[in-house]
Amino acid sequence: MAFPKQFTWGVASAAFQVEGASNIDGRGPSVWDAFCDTPGKVFDGHTGEIACGSYDRVEEDADLIQNLGANAYRFSISWSRLFPKGTGERNEAGFAYYDRLIDALLERGIVPWITLYHWDLPLALHEQDGWLNPNSPIWFEEYTKAVVERYSDRVTHWFTLNEPQIFLGHGYKDGKDAPGLQLSRKEVLLATHHALLAHGRAVKVIRECAKSSPTIGFAPVGGLYTPETESASDLEAARKATFTIDEANWAFNYTWYCDPVFLGHYPEQGLELFGDDVPEFTDADMELINQPLDICGVNIYTAGVVRAGEDGHPEKLPDPVGYPMTMFRWTINPRSLYFGPKFLYERYGLPVVITENGLASMDWVHLDGKVHDTGRIDYLSRYLNELRRASEDGVDVRGYFQWSIMDNFEWAQGYALRFGLVYIDYQTLARIPKDSYEWFGRVIESNGESIPRL
Repeated sequence: MAFPKQFTWGVASAAFQVEGASNIDGRGPSVWDAFCDTPGKVFDGHTGEIACGSYDRVEEDADLIQNLGANAYRFSISWSRLFPKGTGERNEAGFAYYDRLIDALLERGIVPWITLYHWDLPLALHEQDGWLNPNSPIWFEEYTKAVVERYSDRVTHWFTLNEPQIFLGHGYKDGKDAPGLQLSRKEVLLATHHALLAHGRAVKVIRECAKSSPTIGFAPVGGLYTPETESASDLEAARKATFTIDEANWAFNYTWYCDPVFLGHYPEQGLELFGDDVPEFTDADMELINQPLDICGVNIYTAGVVRAGEDGHPEKLPDPVGYPMTMFRWTINPRSLYFGPKFLYERYGLPVVITENGLASMDWVHLDGKVHDTGRIDYLSRYLNELRRASEDGVDVRGYFQWSIMDNFEWAQGYALRFGLVYIDYQTLARIPKDSYEWFGRVIESNGESIPRL
């Protein structure tokens, strides 16, 4: 057995990273436009003004996905393309763009999976305090309703928020990402609570307004740990480390964001750690956040390693000298795609979809005009082998989305890092499928059977 027969093999992207056309057809600015315009914030002053030019290449990019053989495409909606000021007046040209994209996908037999929010808050809403504003969940609900009313006759798969750990942790805590704030822990936790309420309101709207039966998920990331060995004690240590909020890196975790969404309460360990910084909340708040979901999405790229200490508590191991890493300097740990789905499935009991996985590799066009990214093929072989093992060991894994279909704007790293199966020449916007594109196509065609068993 490889993967279930109805397994979803997809590719992913995000609006600000690929669309470009930031000042075209009525789109309003987002926090990322402002962040890019702030000197020193983004590598070499890169911006998303052009990105991959996908706004003007709907048919070409849909052909790339079809020719790959992927049966799903996860993309996000640019909130400020639909509502230039975040609320109020709609921008019909923006709505029409996503009509074209959705229709192009469906014509090719590709299922659209929409992410409602992938970090690009409309700048006009940020100027009203963004996620700190108690009205932010209502703003998000109104935006969601407009999206669902327009597209749910053709779209059945939805994600609410992508990686709140990042857009809040890096955006509001340490200022590494847009909007570049460095707020107190109390303020960041308040913004987080509002974002989780927004998630709950969005799920309710989808359930109530969708014109076709929806499948709804959430796409977090977190501090994942794999065990040094597969002994019972090391397994428990890795599980405990994965679901414990680290005091030093408190914004990057699973439980503070996922326990309310999937279990209906904040984790006790987090409540004790944060103390008086925890925002006031009611039972009604938690009930709203804890809307029924169909899948547990998760973005997984790497993981730390732990073993059980003498008292059984997790002992985090340092990376060995010369450890393999990606161009993002992320440790390569294929077992993260076994233990991540396993731990999340055990804790939350929902089918798991890998909403992002991939690597930034050292890619360029070779003398023969092709891109030979053997490192990416090796990485994916190792990681997907572990995901298959998780499936064979009883984890209900429903899908895998490769990040990303094409090289794109990698946030504060600009265009310095290449994550794509397709190479983008940023001077001409030409698309060049890499060797990994052909390799992944064979994986999809074989439903994973072609992945080497290690």
